[in-house]
Amino acid sequence: MNKFHQESEERISSYVHNTPLQKAAKNFFNESVESKYSYNFNSLGIPIIQYPQEMIAMQELIWKTRPELIIETGIAHGGSLIWSASMLALLDYCECIENGNQPSAQKSKRKVLGIDIDIRPQNRAKIEAHPMSSLIEMIEGSSTDSKIINDVKSIASNYKRIMVCLDSNHTHEHVLAELKAYAPLVTRESYCVVFDTCIQNLPDNNSQDRPWGKGNNPQTAVIEFLNSHEEFVSDKNIEQKLLVTVCPNGYLKRVS
Repeated sequence: MNKFHQESEERISSYVHNTPLQKAAKNFFNESVESKYSYNFNSLGIPIIQYPQEMIAMQELIWKTRPELIIETGIAHGGSLIWSASMLALLDYCECIENGNQPSAQKSKRKVLGIDIDIRPQNRAKIEAHPMSSLIEMIEGSSTDSKIINDVKSIASNYKRIMVCLDSNHTHEHVLAELKAYAPLVTRESYCVVFDTCIQNLPDNNSQDRPWGKGNNPQTAVIEFLNSHEEFVSDKNIEQKLLVTVCPNGYLKRVS
């Protein structure tokens, strides 16, 4: 480990005991949720409902694990699909250079597979018109429907390195079903990222108009899943580094 990374690891470890920093991060997060801060950003021109910190974390994970396939549940405007596709395009570009070749415009072997129960026509049109669209495939239907799961497994069988991101319906039952269906597709040393586990830590009134809330959310599903799946661990180092994250306990690394 070089000096820069060693110093970084030491700083990250110290944040756990830095009470003022932890308090400031928590206060910012709670206030930012209330003010819908995550709705302010775009990914290559397409709205992405996400925190910049999470986008950086995903960039680091994609570079480290170099997936061939990223499976995402929940599409919304499509910004996350575009972001992931752009990262895969950069991997292709860098790998060409690393192999001593000139980067080319040939069709990529990599793909982002997005699943959503309702892909709105205007969102589909914008995604399909985007320069990154050649790296994206979309499936409309419930991510927990057996036919959809089988279709995804069939597609995944063609890839060696797979990452999964779960960001659709946030109820315990739904997320747990997604984890059981898609986490097994994740390859060793790669990640299943479960978004919005932060719901468990938000004020009681935050999810009043939603079917999820305290005791019924992605984090409770993650805890139940990890209790019976020792091949995954929660990578706490990521959330410690970010300080502000919608995924506490949600960066699940496959270790076996």
